[in-house]
Amino acid sequence: MSQEQPRGDEQEGIKDGVDEHEDMSKICADGGVMEQFNRKGALNIMTPPSLVQEMVAKDGGSRITIGEALEAAVLTAGKKAVEWSDAAAIQAAEVRATGRTNIVPGGVAAAAQSAATLNARATRDEDKTKLADILTDATSKLPADRAATRRDAEGVMGAEMRNDPNLVTHPGGVSASVAAAARLNQTNN
Repeated sequence: MSQEQPRGDEQEGIKDGVDEHEDMSKICADGGVMEQFNRKGALNIMTPPSLVQEMVAKDGGSRITIGEALEAAVLTAGKKAVEWSDAAAIQAAEVRATGRTNIVPGGVAAAAQSAATLNARATRDEDKTKLADILTDATSKLPADRAATRRDAEGVMGAEMRNDPNLVTHPGGVSASVAAAARLNQTNN
């Protein structure tokens, strides 16, 4: 039996009418992730009101925090099952947001690691924990938060790539959201 795992787009195929590889790439390329941050009002009908209020209220709405970037990942990749690469990216984001060298017990990263472990053992997709289950209200779950920078985006992206069997990031996922936030913060300075 081969230990090589199928690529994510071969394994999951088309779900919910979205071919994850091609359509998510188009969404990101067309500014889908960036557009979420550019609109300071309601992001879509499923956006929690707390996310909109926090995005506008913090720093006058001019700087996007790492926690807000994690919450934005729910909108683009919330239906995706948590994998090891996602858990690593969330851990890197939490460490950078809090300034600690380890993860917070009971925090977002700990929940993501637990979900990735359980998802690796689950056989049915319905039984797997999704990113939305972990990252909803991420800002309130972080003990500290700060504006996303380019260095933060690079660290989160590196963590996600290192822990992916194909050494790629998920379009519209955790690292893409942090990168979009960092890019907007850099242009708003």
